[in-house]
Amino acid sequence: MLTVLRIELYKIFMRPRTYISFGAIAAIVMLIQLALYVDGETYVSFMLQSIKNTFNVEGKVMNGYLICYIVLQTLLIHVPLLIAMVGGDMFAGEAAMGTLRLIATKPISRTSLLLGKYLATVTYTIALLLWMAFLALLLSLVFFGKGDMLIFQSEQIVQIKSNDILWRYFLSFGFASLAMITVATISFFLSLFAENSLGPIATTMSVVIVATILSTMDIPLFNLMKPYLFTSQMLGWKGYFDNPIDYATIGYSAKVLVVYILVLLGASWWVFKKKDILS
Repeated sequence: MLTVLRIELYKIFMRPRTYISFGAIAAIVMLIQLALYVDGETYVSFMLQSIKNTFNVEGKVMNGYLICYIVLQTLLIHVPLLIAMVGGDMFAGEAAMGTLRLIATKPISRTSLLLGKYLATVTYTIALLLWMAFLALLLSLVFFGKGDMLIFQSEQIVQIKSNDILWRYFLSFGFASLAMITVATISFFLSLFAENSLGPIATTMSVVIVATILSTMDIPLFNLMKPYLFTSQMLGWKGYFDNPIDYATIGYSAKVLVVYILVLLGASWWVFKKKDILS
């Protein structure tokens, strides 16, 4: 399995299109940072307009911690597409090139082959998120500095002291990794049924979009479904910036995502074990 993992990682990172994802994230993060550097005070004034007549807000509100939070809210909407590009190519790409049958005849079990490819997909996903964390957090701190963090929520503004923030980001990036691995697992599973990677990628994004719509619409029937939709739980990383933190809610979100991952990975194993490879 480790040999398969090394080969798959080599294949992933030798493809020029792999680095389109890293370039796209860098471009989006830097554009957001530039926009907030130029016009960030206007954004802060708009968010504080409801309380500025009641409270006197002192200190540097537009700091690196707040910038990172804004970037995460914006970017984690786009990352699933970038992840689906690799997950959806794992088996469908091999089928399109006619090499799937060849590698399936090698002296290695299908279970090891599937797990090697899946771990390569997960490794790519984590690498992409680490790149995003570096750009969103470290660069923001370099250019905007540190300070207490104000979180503008729908019904309240939460203040978090500067020395109480960094560990929250570590945990939130860990949770975001779990959410993105869920998306990667969906595209990986769908890749088993396609002859080219376009189908799994498009289907994965369709599933994410439809589930997101169901998660956001306030309709009684959909409300019954929301606790079990993976898109309803993907924003659980925000819970680490509540004060106090509701660990029970975050834990439930994590459990739902883990169940999705395990069920889809198990289904992938079952399908691949039974699959009659003709190309």
